[in-house]
Amino acid sequence: MTPLLIIDAANVVGSVPDGWWRDRFGATERLRDSLADLPATGVAGVRPPVDVVMVVEGKARGVESSDTVRVVPASTSGDGDDAIVGLVRTEGTDRTCYVVTADRGLKARVTELGAAVLGPSSVR
Repeated sequence: MTPLLIIDAANVVGSVPDGWWRDRFGATERLRDSLADLPATGVAGVRPPVDVVMVVEGKARGVESSDTVRVVPASTSGDGDDAIVGLVRTEGTDRTCYVVTADRGLKARVTELGAAVLGPSSVR
């Protein structure tokens, strides 16, 4: 089965101090666009094909999916971490699942569920 790569968009965008805070929505769209080839190329240690899902929250919640990257908005009552944990539980149980984040708390939550964690530099 195709591996699942879940991207913590806020964490990855925030990992590079390039002025993203002035336009979170635009920075998240640029991240989504930069991930366009990942389903066909994979990332270090993850061979293609790969299903790529990017979780967005806050001001980036309106970013839409592209042809190759599915965007999942966090609910208005929850945060991105909860949405990512939910995806690992619902879509990552019958296949290899990777979460891209540097958030320590999120790392602990998803590894307890069997997901592997990659750092933001793996997709930047």
